[in-house]
Amino acid sequence: MKVFIILLIAWTSVAQVHAQTDILQGPIFALQEKHVHSSSIVECPNGDFLVCWFYGSGERTANDVLIQGARLKKGSKTWSPVFLMADTPDVPDCNPVLFIDHQARLWLFWIVVRANRWEQSILKYRIATDYQGTGSPTWDWQDMILLQPGDIFATTIESVFKTLTPQTQMWAEYAPRYATMIIEAARDKAKRQTGWMTRTHPIVLPTGRILLPLYSDGYNVSLVAISDDQGAHWRASQPIVGWGPIQPSMVRKQDGTLAAFMRDSGNAPNRVLISSSTDEGGSWSPAVDTDIPNPGSSLEVIALQDGRWVMVYNDTEAGRRSLAAALSDDEGKTWKWKRLIGQSEDGRASFAYPSVIQARDGTLHLTYSYKVETQATIRYCRFRADWIAHMDSGSTQ
Repeated sequence: MKVFIILLIAWTSVAQVHAQTDILQGPIFALQEKHVHSSSIVECPNGDFLVCWFYGSGERTANDVLIQGARLKKGSKTWSPVFLMADTPDVPDCNPVLFIDHQARLWLFWIVVRANRWEQSILKYRIATDYQGTGSPTWDWQDMILLQPGDIFATTIESVFKTLTPQTQMWAEYAPRYATMIIEAARDKAKRQTGWMTRTHPIVLPTGRILLPLYSDGYNVSLVAISDDQGAHWRASQPIVGWGPIQPSMVRKQDGTLAAFMRDSGNAPNRVLISSSTDEGGSWSPAVDTDIPNPGSSLEVIALQDGRWVMVYNDTEAGRRSLAAALSDDEGKTWKWKRLIGQSEDGRASFAYPSVIQARDGTLHLTYSYKVETQATIRYCRFRADWIAHMDSGSTQ
Protein backbone atom coordinates (compact mmCIF):
# COMPACT_ATOMS: atom_id res chain seq x y z
CA MET A 1 0.00 0.00 0.00
CA LYS A 2 1.32 3.38 -0.97
CA VAL A 3 -0.34 6.03 1.15
CA PHE A 4 1.08 9.52 1.32
CA ILE A 5 -0.02 11.68 4.27
CA ILE A 6 1.08 15.30 4.46
CA LEU A 7 3.18 15.86 7.60
CA LEU A 8 1.65 12.78 9.18
CA ILE A 9 2.93 11.53 12.52
CA ALA A 10 1.43 8.05 12.74
CA TRP A 11 0.90 7.83 16.48
CA THR A 12 -1.72 5.81 18.32
CA SER A 13 -1.77 8.58 20.92
CA VAL A 14 -2.09 12.34 20.60
CA ALA A 15 0.98 14.56 20.75
CA GLN A 16 1.32 18.25 21.56
CA VAL A 17 1.39 20.87 18.81
CA HIS A 18 4.72 22.70 19.13
CA ALA A 19 4.43 25.25 16.34
CA GLN A 20 1.84 26.81 14.07
CA THR A 21 3.30 24.95 11.09
CA ASP A 22 2.67 21.54 12.69
CA ILE A 23 -0.21 19.19 12.11
CA LEU A 24 -0.39 16.12 14.30
CA GLN A 25 -2.82 13.27 13.84
CA GLY A 26 -3.42 9.65 14.70
CA PRO A 27 -6.13 7.00 15.09
CA ILE A 28 -8.52 7.13 18.04
CA PHE A 29 -8.44 3.33 18.05
CA ALA A 30 -6.54 0.72 16.08
CA LEU A 31 -7.55 -0.24 12.54
CA GLN A 32 -10.17 -3.00 12.65
CA GLU A 33 -12.53 -4.86 10.32
CA LYS A 34 -15.91 -3.35 11.23
CA HIS A 35 -17.43 -0.33 9.48
CA VAL A 36 -16.83 2.90 11.41
CA HIS A 37 -18.02 6.20 9.98
CA SER A 38 -19.52 9.67 10.39
CA SER A 39 -17.78 11.00 13.50
CA SER A 40 -18.52 14.17 15.46
CA ILE A 41 -16.31 16.04 17.94
CA VAL A 42 -16.92 18.61 20.69
CA GLU A 43 -14.80 20.34 23.33
CA CYS A 44 -16.25 19.95 26.83
CA PRO A 45 -16.29 22.86 29.29
CA ASN A 46 -13.47 21.22 31.30
CA GLY A 47 -11.20 21.00 28.22
CA ASP A 48 -11.81 17.34 27.40
CA PHE A 49 -12.62 16.34 23.83
CA LEU A 50 -15.49 13.95 23.20
CA VAL A 51 -15.96 12.10 19.90
CA CYS A 52 -18.66 9.75 18.62
CA TRP A 53 -19.25 7.71 15.45
CA PHE A 54 -21.34 4.77 14.26
CA TYR A 55 -19.99 1.23 14.30
CA GLY A 56 -21.18 -2.09 12.93
CA SER A 57 -21.14 -4.51 10.04
CA GLY A 58 -22.54 -1.97 7.57
CA GLU A 59 -24.86 1.03 7.44
CA ARG A 60 -28.63 1.16 6.86
CA THR A 61 -28.96 -2.57 6.12
CA ALA A 62 -26.94 -3.74 9.15
CA ASN A 63 -29.10 -4.05 12.26
CA ASP A 64 -26.09 -4.31 14.58
CA VAL A 65 -24.99 -0.71 13.94
CA LEU A 66 -24.71 1.41 17.09
CA ILE A 67 -23.13 4.66 18.31
CA GLN A 68 -19.74 4.53 20.01
CA GLY A 69 -17.56 7.21 21.56
CA ALA A 70 -14.23 8.01 23.17
CA ARG A 71 -12.77 10.95 25.08
CA LEU A 72 -9.43 12.68 25.28
CA LYS A 73 -8.96 14.04 28.79
CA LYS A 74 -7.44 17.50 29.06
CA GLY A 75 -3.65 17.19 29.11
CA SER A 76 -3.71 13.53 28.07
CA LYS A 77 -1.92 12.15 25.04
CA THR A 78 -4.04 9.00 24.80
CA TRP A 79 -7.68 8.46 23.92
CA SER A 80 -9.86 6.52 26.34
CA PRO A 81 -11.14 3.05 25.55
CA VAL A 82 -14.15 3.05 23.24
CA PHE A 83 -17.54 3.13 24.99
CA LEU A 84 -21.20 2.83 24.00
CA MET A 85 -23.14 6.06 23.38
CA ALA A 86 -26.48 4.75 22.01
CA ASP A 87 -27.97 1.51 20.72
CA THR A 88 -31.53 0.94 19.58
CA PRO A 89 -31.84 -2.87 19.58
CA ASP A 90 -32.10 -4.62 16.22
CA VAL A 91 -32.11 -1.49 14.04
CA PRO A 92 -29.21 0.62 12.70
CA ASP A 93 -28.20 3.77 14.62
CA CYS A 94 -26.29 6.14 12.32
CA ASN A 95 -24.94 9.66 11.70
CA PRO A 96 -24.39 10.88 15.28
CA VAL A 97 -23.77 14.58 15.98
CA LEU A 98 -22.54 16.09 19.25
CA PHE A 99 -23.46 19.58 20.45
CA ILE A 100 -23.01 21.55 23.69
CA ASP A 101 -25.61 24.26 24.20
CA HIS A 102 -25.47 27.58 26.08
CA GLN A 103 -26.59 25.79 29.26
CA ALA A 104 -23.53 23.49 28.99
CA ARG A 105 -25.76 20.49 28.25
CA LEU A 106 -24.40 17.82 25.93
CA TRP A 107 -26.69 16.76 23.10
CA LEU A 108 -26.33 13.63 20.99
CA PHE A 109 -28.43 13.73 17.82
CA TRP A 110 -28.62 10.64 15.59
CA ILE A 111 -30.95 8.66 13.34
CA VAL A 112 -32.61 5.29 13.82
CA VAL A 113 -33.09 3.65 10.43
CA ARG A 114 -36.48 1.98 10.16
CA ALA A 115 -37.06 -0.77 7.59
CA ASN A 116 -33.37 -0.44 6.60
CA ARG A 117 -34.24 2.56 4.43
CA TRP A 118 -32.75 6.03 4.85
CA GLU A 119 -36.02 7.74 3.97
CA GLN A 120 -37.74 5.92 6.86
CA SER A 121 -35.27 7.18 9.46
CA ILE A 122 -36.39 8.74 12.74
CA LEU A 123 -34.39 11.59 14.31
CA LYS A 124 -33.53 10.99 17.98
CA TYR A 125 -31.60 12.88 20.64
CA ARG A 126 -30.19 12.47 24.12
CA ILE A 127 -29.21 15.16 26.66
CA ALA A 128 -26.63 14.85 29.45
CA THR A 129 -25.42 17.21 32.18
CA ASP A 130 -22.98 14.65 33.60
CA TYR A 131 -20.57 13.97 30.75
CA GLN A 132 -17.13 15.19 31.83
CA GLY A 133 -16.00 12.20 33.86
CA THR A 134 -14.86 8.90 32.40
CA GLY A 135 -16.67 6.60 30.04
CA SER A 136 -20.01 7.31 28.47
CA PRO A 137 -22.11 10.33 29.49
CA THR A 138 -24.95 9.80 31.96
CA TRP A 139 -28.03 10.58 29.92
CA ASP A 140 -30.80 12.59 31.60
CA TRP A 141 -33.35 12.60 28.80
CA GLN A 142 -34.05 10.95 25.46
CA ASP A 143 -36.72 11.67 22.87
CA MET A 144 -37.26 11.97 19.13
CA ILE A 145 -37.71 15.03 16.93
CA LEU A 146 -40.64 14.61 14.57
CA LEU A 147 -40.66 17.56 12.20
CA GLN A 148 -43.83 18.47 10.35
CA PRO A 149 -42.94 20.40 7.20
CA GLY A 150 -46.13 22.04 5.97
CA ASP A 151 -47.54 22.47 2.48
CA ILE A 152 -44.95 25.18 1.82
CA PHE A 153 -42.41 22.35 1.66
CA ALA A 154 -44.06 21.02 -1.50
CA THR A 155 -44.71 24.41 -3.07
CA THR A 156 -41.13 25.52 -2.48
CA ILE A 157 -39.72 22.37 -4.07
CA GLU A 158 -41.99 22.78 -7.09
CA SER A 159 -41.22 26.47 -7.58
CA VAL A 160 -37.45 26.04 -7.25
CA PHE A 161 -37.33 23.10 -9.68
CA LYS A 162 -38.99 25.34 -12.26
CA THR A 163 -36.02 27.73 -12.02
CA LEU A 164 -33.32 25.06 -12.38
CA THR A 165 -31.82 23.71 -15.58
CA PRO A 166 -33.28 20.21 -16.07
CA GLN A 167 -31.13 17.21 -15.17
CA THR A 168 -32.99 14.11 -16.28
CA GLN A 169 -30.52 11.54 -14.97
CA MET A 170 -30.85 12.46 -11.29
CA TRP A 171 -31.59 9.78 -8.69
CA ALA A 172 -33.20 9.65 -5.26
CA GLU A 173 -35.23 7.09 -3.30
CA TYR A 174 -38.58 8.61 -4.32
CA ALA A 175 -37.54 9.68 -7.79
CA PRO A 176 -37.27 7.52 -10.92
CA ARG A 177 -38.56 10.61 -12.82
CA TYR A 178 -36.69 12.87 -10.47
CA ALA A 179 -38.34 16.32 -10.38
CA THR A 180 -41.87 15.04 -11.02
CA MET A 181 -41.64 12.30 -8.41
CA ILE A 182 -39.95 14.54 -5.85
CA ILE A 183 -42.74 17.10 -6.20
CA GLU A 184 -45.38 14.39 -5.85
CA ALA A 185 -43.65 12.90 -2.80
CA ALA A 186 -43.36 16.37 -1.24
CA ARG A 187 -47.16 16.57 -1.19
CA ASP A 188 -47.31 13.42 0.95
CA LYS A 189 -47.66 14.54 4.56
CA ALA A 190 -46.38 11.27 6.00
CA LYS A 191 -43.32 11.04 3.75
CA ARG A 192 -42.14 14.54 4.53
CA GLN A 193 -42.23 13.90 8.29
CA THR A 194 -39.62 11.12 8.21
CA GLY A 195 -36.18 10.56 6.79
CA TRP A 196 -34.52 13.76 8.08
CA MET A 197 -30.94 12.90 8.89
CA THR A 198 -28.11 14.51 10.80
CA ARG A 199 -24.50 14.92 9.75
CA THR A 200 -22.88 18.25 10.78
CA HIS A 201 -22.77 20.40 13.91
CA PRO A 202 -25.66 22.72 14.81
CA ILE A 203 -24.96 26.43 15.08
CA VAL A 204 -26.36 28.95 17.57
CA LEU A 205 -27.31 32.45 16.40
CA PRO A 206 -26.83 35.61 18.51
CA THR A 207 -30.57 35.49 19.30
CA GLY A 208 -30.10 32.06 20.89
CA ARG A 209 -31.83 30.28 18.01
CA ILE A 210 -30.42 26.79 17.41
CA LEU A 211 -30.16 25.56 13.84
CA LEU A 212 -29.73 21.81 13.34
CA PRO A 213 -28.75 21.02 9.71
CA LEU A 214 -30.65 18.07 8.23
CA TYR A 215 -31.04 16.35 4.87
CA SER A 216 -33.10 13.67 3.18
CA ASP A 217 -31.90 10.89 0.90
CA GLY A 218 -35.54 10.36 -0.05
CA TYR A 219 -36.00 13.88 -1.39
CA ASN A 220 -32.33 14.74 -2.07
CA VAL A 221 -32.89 18.11 -0.40
CA SER A 222 -31.93 19.66 2.94
CA LEU A 223 -33.60 21.76 5.59
CA VAL A 224 -32.99 23.05 9.11
CA ALA A 225 -34.61 22.08 12.39
CA ILE A 226 -35.13 25.37 14.25
CA SER A 227 -35.49 25.83 17.99
CA ASP A 228 -36.10 29.17 19.69
CA ASP A 229 -36.49 27.71 23.21
CA GLN A 230 -33.20 25.89 23.89
CA GLY A 231 -34.31 22.69 22.17
CA ALA A 232 -37.65 22.18 23.92
CA HIS A 233 -39.48 22.45 20.58
CA TRP A 234 -38.33 22.17 16.98
CA ARG A 235 -39.87 23.24 13.69
CA ALA A 236 -38.82 22.78 10.07
CA SER A 237 -37.42 25.50 7.88
CA GLN A 238 -38.35 25.70 4.23
CA PRO A 239 -36.32 23.21 2.17
CA ILE A 240 -32.97 23.86 0.52
CA VAL A 241 -33.65 22.76 -3.04
CA GLY A 242 -31.31 22.03 -5.94
CA TRP A 243 -29.84 19.11 -7.84
CA GLY A 244 -28.87 16.95 -4.88
CA PRO A 245 -27.87 19.38 -2.08
CA ILE A 246 -27.45 17.24 1.04
CA GLN A 247 -25.57 17.21 4.35
CA PRO A 248 -25.46 21.00 4.83
CA SER A 249 -22.82 22.71 6.94
CA MET A 250 -23.88 26.19 8.03
CA VAL A 251 -21.91 29.29 8.91
CA ARG A 252 -22.98 32.86 9.73
CA LYS A 253 -21.56 35.94 8.06
CA GLN A 254 -20.85 39.18 9.90
CA ASP A 255 -23.97 40.78 8.35
CA GLY A 256 -26.18 37.94 9.63
CA THR A 257 -26.56 36.09 6.33
CA LEU A 258 -26.29 32.33 6.66
CA ALA A 259 -24.42 30.21 4.14
CA ALA A 260 -25.02 26.47 3.79
CA PHE A 261 -22.32 24.47 2.01
CA MET A 262 -23.46 21.05 0.84
CA ARG A 263 -22.39 17.76 -0.61
CA ASP A 264 -23.19 17.29 -4.29
CA SER A 265 -25.47 14.29 -4.76
CA GLY A 266 -26.30 15.28 -8.33
CA ASN A 267 -24.79 14.97 -11.78
CA ALA A 268 -21.45 16.20 -13.11
CA PRO A 269 -19.79 18.53 -12.67
CA ASN A 270 -19.50 17.50 -9.02
CA ARG A 271 -19.11 20.67 -6.98
CA VAL A 272 -19.73 21.87 -3.44
CA LEU A 273 -23.20 23.43 -3.48
CA ILE A 274 -24.17 26.62 -1.66
CA SER A 275 -27.39 28.24 -0.49
CA SER A 276 -28.05 31.31 1.66
CA SER A 277 -30.63 32.56 4.15
CA THR A 278 -31.33 36.13 5.18
CA ASP A 279 -34.05 35.31 7.73
CA GLU A 280 -32.09 33.32 10.32
CA GLY A 281 -32.56 29.98 8.60
CA GLY A 282 -36.29 30.11 7.88
CA SER A 283 -36.01 30.13 4.09
CA TRP A 284 -33.17 29.43 1.67
CA SER A 285 -32.10 30.37 -1.82
CA PRO A 286 -31.84 27.64 -4.48
CA ALA A 287 -28.66 25.61 -4.07
CA VAL A 288 -26.13 26.28 -6.82
CA ASP A 289 -22.67 25.05 -7.73
CA THR A 290 -19.52 26.70 -6.44
CA ASP A 291 -16.20 26.11 -8.19
CA ILE A 292 -15.06 23.79 -5.36
CA PRO A 293 -14.78 20.13 -6.44
CA ASN A 294 -16.77 17.51 -4.51
CA PRO A 295 -16.85 13.75 -5.12
CA GLY A 296 -20.26 13.29 -3.49
CA SER A 297 -18.90 13.38 0.05
CA SER A 298 -19.63 15.29 3.23
CA LEU A 299 -17.75 18.44 4.27
CA GLU A 300 -17.79 20.91 7.15
CA VAL A 301 -17.26 24.68 7.28
CA ILE A 302 -16.76 26.75 10.44
CA ALA A 303 -16.23 30.43 11.23
CA LEU A 304 -13.14 31.07 13.35
CA GLN A 305 -12.79 33.42 16.29
CA ASP A 306 -10.89 35.91 14.10
CA GLY A 307 -13.54 35.94 11.34
CA ARG A 308 -11.79 33.65 8.89
CA TRP A 309 -13.53 30.48 7.68
CA VAL A 310 -12.16 26.95 7.40
CA MET A 311 -13.55 24.23 5.14
CA VAL A 312 -12.48 20.59 5.44
CA TYR A 313 -13.49 18.55 2.41
CA ASN A 314 -12.48 16.04 -0.24
CA ASP A 315 -10.82 18.32 -2.78
CA THR A 316 -11.26 16.20 -5.91
CA GLU A 317 -14.09 14.73 -7.95
CA ALA A 318 -12.16 11.44 -8.06
CA GLY A 319 -13.45 9.81 -4.89
CA ARG A 320 -12.42 10.18 -1.26
CA ARG A 321 -8.70 9.60 -1.75
CA SER A 322 -7.76 13.15 -0.74
CA LEU A 323 -8.84 15.32 2.21
CA ALA A 324 -7.92 18.99 2.49
CA ALA A 325 -8.40 22.03 4.71
CA ALA A 326 -9.03 25.37 3.00
CA LEU A 327 -8.93 28.86 4.51
CA SER A 328 -10.94 31.93 3.50
CA ASP A 329 -10.43 35.51 4.67
CA ASP A 330 -13.48 36.89 2.83
CA GLU A 331 -16.34 34.79 4.24
CA GLY A 332 -16.20 32.09 1.61
CA LYS A 333 -16.03 34.24 -1.52
CA THR A 334 -12.60 32.77 -2.19
CA TRP A 335 -10.52 30.08 -0.56
CA LYS A 336 -7.00 31.41 -1.04
CA TRP A 337 -5.14 28.73 0.89
CA LYS A 338 -5.45 24.96 0.89
CA ARG A 339 -3.40 22.20 2.47
CA LEU A 340 -3.76 18.44 2.45
CA ILE A 341 -4.73 16.51 5.56
CA GLY A 342 -4.30 13.15 3.87
CA GLN A 343 -3.91 11.66 0.42
CA SER A 344 -3.74 8.16 -1.06
CA GLU A 345 -1.97 8.22 -4.40
CA ASP A 346 -3.15 4.77 -5.43
CA GLY A 347 -6.70 5.19 -4.08
CA ARG A 348 -6.52 2.25 -1.68
CA ALA A 349 -7.14 4.49 1.32
CA SER A 350 -10.01 6.91 1.83
CA PHE A 351 -10.52 9.96 4.03
CA ALA A 352 -14.07 11.18 4.53
CA TYR A 353 -16.81 12.86 6.56
CA PRO A 354 -14.82 15.46 8.48
CA SER A 355 -16.04 16.96 11.75
CA VAL A 356 -14.13 20.10 12.74
CA ILE A 357 -14.28 22.57 15.64
CA GLN A 358 -12.16 25.41 16.98
CA ALA A 359 -11.25 25.01 20.63
CA ARG A 360 -11.24 27.87 23.10
CA ASP A 361 -7.45 28.14 22.78
CA GLY A 362 -7.79 28.70 19.01
CA THR A 363 -6.55 25.30 17.85
CA LEU A 364 -8.57 23.32 15.31
CA HIS A 365 -9.61 19.77 16.13
CA LEU A 366 -10.74 17.42 13.40
CA THR A 367 -11.99 13.86 13.20
CA TYR A 368 -12.69 11.90 10.04
CA SER A 369 -13.35 8.40 8.73
CA TYR A 370 -10.22 6.59 7.55
CA LYS A 371 -10.29 3.32 5.65
CA VAL A 372 -7.49 1.37 4.04
CA GLU A 373 -8.55 -1.71 2.11
CA THR A 374 -10.75 -3.71 4.52
CA GLN A 375 -9.79 -1.97 7.75
CA ALA A 376 -11.08 1.28 9.21
CA THR A 377 -10.82 3.70 12.12
CA ILE A 378 -11.64 7.27 13.09
CA ARG A 379 -8.65 9.60 12.95
CA TYR A 380 -8.10 12.69 15.08
CA CYS A 381 -6.15 15.70 13.88
CA ARG A 382 -4.95 18.89 15.57
CA PHE A 383 -3.55 22.02 13.93
CA ARG A 384 -3.87 25.81 13.79
CA ALA A 385 -5.57 27.72 11.00
CA ASP A 386 -2.30 29.44 10.14
CA TRP A 387 -0.85 26.04 9.24
CA ILE A 388 -3.14 26.05 6.21
CA ALA A 389 -1.73 29.37 4.97
CA HIS A 390 1.94 28.77 5.83
CA MET A 391 3.13 27.35 2.52
CA ASP A 392 6.82 27.27 1.65
CA SER A 393 6.05 28.48 -1.86
CA GLY A 394 3.46 31.00 -0.74
CA SER A 395 0.85 29.37 -3.01
CA THR A 396 -1.95 26.85 -2.52
CA GLN A 397 -1.53 23.14 -3.05
